[in-house]
Amino acid sequence: MIKQRDVAIVVIAALVGAVTMGSVMSLLHLKSGVVPVAVNGKPVIGESVYDWNTMEVKKTPVGESRTVLRGPTATLDELEIHVTTLNPGEASHPPHKHPNEELIILDQGTVEALINGEWKRVGTGSVIFNASNVMHSLRNVGDTPATYHVVNWHTDKTPKE
Repeated sequence: MIKQRDVAIVVIAALVGAVTMGSVMSLLHLKSGVVPVAVNGKPVIGESVYDWNTMEVKKTPVGESRTVLRGPTATLDELEIHVTTLNPGEASHPPHKHPNEELIILDQGTVEALINGEWKRVGTGSVIFNASNVMHSLRNVGDTPATYHVVNWHTDKTPKE
């Protein structure tokens, strides 16, 4: 006769086996380099090259922009990269904040970045990090166009808006 204790042992053993097998399969996928092909219906971005000369240039009221990429990767819910060129005396947008973090790499020019409520002047080669939900902005204070690369990312830890 099957007892309640026997059923409990079988259920526990099955659960432990399923969890263990799932963990082993996850490790095998990670170790073998297998990555998802889609996240939420969007294809996962893999190894890629983005040629500056083939990127579409979009004119804006303050300069121009080029979209490099936008989509999920093997480790990020979304990776978005674009390049902005600001005309002298122009700002990218009014001060704002967003839940994702953002990295800005100044390729050429002189800008002021709003950091912790203070405008900081930086030049070519400088890097600006905008933290989650902190007011920030950028303005070109030089005599020539300022071009910078913006890298945004979202993970499961990115706060919701």
